[in-house]
Amino acid sequence: MGTAVLRTVEEVKAWVAGLRREGRRLALVPTMGFLHEGHLSLMREGRSRADVVATSIFVNPTQFGPKEDLSRYPRDLSGDVAKCASAGVDVVFAPEDPKAMYPPGYQTYVEVTEVSQGLCGERRPGHFRGVATIVTQLLCLFRPDVALFGEKDYQQLQVIKALNRDLHLGADIVGMATVREPDGLAMSSRNAYLSPEERKRALSLSRGLKAAQALLREGTREAGALVGAVRRELEAAGLREDYVELVDAERLTSLASVAPGQSARLLVAAFSGTTRLIDNMPLGG
Repeated sequence: MGTAVLRTVEEVKAWVAGLRREGRRLALVPTMGFLHEGHLSLMREGRSRADVVATSIFVNPTQFGPKEDLSRYPRDLSGDVAKCASAGVDVVFAPEDPKAMYPPGYQTYVEVTEVSQGLCGERRPGHFRGVATIVTQLLCLFRPDVALFGEKDYQQLQVIKALNRDLHLGADIVGMATVREPDGLAMSSRNAYLSPEERKRALSLSRGLKAAQALLREGTREAGALVGAVRRELEAAGLREDYVELVDAERLTSLASVAPGQSARLLVAAFSGTTRLIDNMPLGG
């Protein structure tokens, strides 16, 4: 039958109602489009966990700040739909206009108050309110049995887990490991902004994180040394650091060191040229 494209909320509601009458299990993969292998891995995993897979493609305006890249965010709907079809997606929801999700008079926003603090939440005020609002809308609209997200956006994943739990939305929220290019660069739609030289320098994010993992394996547990390993790589490559922080893997609170058996995460954000990139890797656990 191929992949169907739905453009309105009403079409989604009708489609979901039919799915529920049939008692079929649904997996949802929310995206902003310009899909890459990281997104497609989520869709394929959704196929293994459910009878039907839906993907949303929507560049959500409420998660962009006034000086951020909403207008230039890359878009390729026809190419994205073809990629969704190749990954076994049954339905793509691609609203024709932001007013489909934020109609005139819209006034309801969702805010997760703790795991949204610090890190990207501090550097991008309002970003996670926008993320939480659109994901809540999509979870309410589709009522999926499972929803899949990438761990590259690690703080976002914790925000989504919290809102799903606190608002009793009932989805199984699955975080999938970051998909990387062969040279280690985390796949991201924003990589399209990078010049060849900027892309080469961007490899310092993953190199620094791997260096920190190696230090931990050798017995170094202090945050200063682990964070320093990342900073040295960023500085050597000429990247401008936004943050490098060692945090508890669930609460995202800052850690002074990694205790034996503790699950921690090292997160980094930096600018290669004018493009802000993020990455993270697990430490301990």
